[in-house]
Formats: sequence, structure tokens, C-alpha cells
Amino acid sequence: MKQKITVGILFGGKSAEHEVSLRSAKSVGDALDKKKFDVVFIGIDKSGRWLPPTQSRKLLASAPALHIQKREGSVALSPSSEGMLEKDGKPSRKINVVFPVLHGPFGEDGTVQGLLRLVDVPFVGPDVLGSAIGMDKEVAKRLLREAGIPVGKFLVLRASEKLSFETAARLLGTPLFVKPANLGSSVGVAKVRTKAEFKKALKDAFRFDSKILVEEFIKGKEIEVAVLGNRDPKASLPGEVIPSHEFYSYEAKYLDEHGARLEIPAKLPKKIQRRLRELAVKTFKTLCCEGMARVDFFVTSRGRVYVNEINTIPGFTSISMYPKLWEASEIPYSKLIEALIRLAIERFEKQAKLRTSR
Repeated sequence: MKQKITVGILFGGKSAEHEVSLRSAKSVGDALDKKKFDVVFIGIDKSGRWLPPTQSRKLLASAPALHIQKREGSVALSPSSEGMLEKDGKPSRKINVVFPVLHGPFGEDGTVQGLLRLVDVPFVGPDVLGSAIGMDKEVAKRLLREAGIPVGKFLVLRASEKLSFETAARLLGTPLFVKPANLGSSVGVAKVRTKAEFKKALKDAFRFDSKILVEEFIKGKEIEVAVLGNRDPKASLPGEVIPSHEFYSYEAKYLDEHGARLEIPAKLPKKIQRRLRELAVKTFKTLCCEGMARVDFFVTSRGRVYVNEINTIPGFTSISMYPKLWEASEIPYSKLIEALIRLAIERFEKQAKLRTSR
């Protein structure tokens, strides 16, 4: 019998998407085949403290006021640990591979990926560069535009800069969207039509980031495509998000159970489906991604396709779009998780063969 692989599921974190991460982590842990894998939950509270497995499970259950409860120590992975999870500086559990389900900053942006590279442990999803690029919507859009991949018009605004509604409306039209450059799950995103709405949207977006994007509104279907693989990535069938709200907001995604309907596969001509899958893979490669990502598109009534953004650690509950797209493409949820773990180990083994000296 093969030895089980110990998977450390890393979740929570110092992010506005903390609560979304809890749902993804529980779902991944439940779906892993316990005959093949041992699961170790590693929760990160909102202060950034890594929690031991017992407190991690409490965090997973969203225990109230966890941060003021009696602390049971903390855990860490360090460069000298050789993959051994340490509790209060003492070896605790050997981790063979980490599955990060940390959404947003301090998890999806290359920070944790850099730590895991230093610790020398395989991990699921893109490496440091792909994660950092994917998180920063401005950098991602500029690279996509350079590669000839269609993106909507946008303006960038930093906290020290000024942009009037009149200027934005003249350059981009109305309505327009305001969003933090480095966040996901539609946190801090607003659709605005007036000067008053614009002023409020800027204030709200700057609560989450020091750089924000102001984007043109593209009227069309919201289409998403999942990508899986390392050097030879594949794209899933496309799916459509049909929100009941004005747009696919945080509330529509996570708070309103009737906030959106998913249509998988999307009802699109075969030619456009092929175009979407090709562009999803090209986007994945252009942004230096590996393992997994979800690419989000707009498709207009005239069949024009625009890339909206990429998500390198998409929502991962069993009813989230990324796994549902692969389910429609004949990879069930539990098998998808196993495939991602295999890809993480495969990449790690190839990196280990690279020379580090002359």
C-alpha cells in the first residue's frame, strides 16, 4: 500500500476574502480521499497568526470571537523545517504538499507562494510570479494587451492622485466600474453612473487598496473558463454567470443564495466557445500561471470577446464555478483536487532538478 500524502490546507488570512476562504477549505478537506490523503488544516486568523490544527478547525467552523479566546500557541513552516510543521518551535507534522485556498492579498498574491518556495514544499496553484501578476489587475491587463489579448479600456488611480468623474466618463463612457487593483470576489467593486456615486466608489475602493482601476462598462455575457495544467494547460468548457443583481457583486456571489444562476456549458456558438478556450490558455500562459486559474470574460452580442481578469486561486467549494466547469468537462470534484496535487508535486520535482550552482 502506498504511503498517504499529507496535505496541508492553508486557509483564512489577512484579507477581505477571509470568510470565502473558510468555505473553500472545508469543501476541499471534505472531498479529499482519506484512503490516499491525510489532511492537516492550517488556519490563519485575521491578525495573520498561523493556528494549530485544533484552533484551525474552530476557525473553519467560524467560531465567534476566536481571536480573544485563550491561545493554544501557533504553528509555522520555516526554511530549516524540511516541510515539518512546527508548533511553538517544535516539530509537529510533516507536510508533503500545501493546498492554499487563501483568496486575495497575503495568500493569492505571491507572498505565501514565496514562503513555500523557501520552505521547499510543493504547493497547488501558480508560482510566485504568476500569483503576483494575477493579483494585480493593472499589471495583468497591461501584459495581456501587450500580447494582443483583448481587454477593456481602463484607467489607473493611486491614492495620491486625482481623477474627476467628468474625465473618467469622457474617456470611458458611463456607466463605469471602480475596483481595487489587488482584490477579488468583487470586494470593493462598484458600478457607477453619477458624480456622487463615483466619489463614494473611490472612497470605498481605497479602503481596500492603494491603487484602484476605473474600467469601461462592457455590455455582454459574463463567461468563465477554468484552466488546468503546468506546461501543457487545458481549458474547460465555458460557463455563464447570470446574476440577478445589477452585476456579479460580493453579495450576489456569497450572501444571496439566489444572487446568480450558473449555466454550464454556456449557450454560445461553437466558434466562440473555441475562441474562449484558446484565449483562456493564452491568458494563462501570458501571465505565467501554472496548476490552476479561472479566466473571466465578457462576450458581447456581436460576438466580441474581452478578458476581464484571471483568478489564480478561485473559489473552491463544490458548487463554485471552477470545479463545476471541470465537472461539466468530465473531471469530478475529488479527482480535480487530486489532479492539482499531482501537478504541484510534478512541478516541485522538476524544479528540484534545476542546478543551483555551476
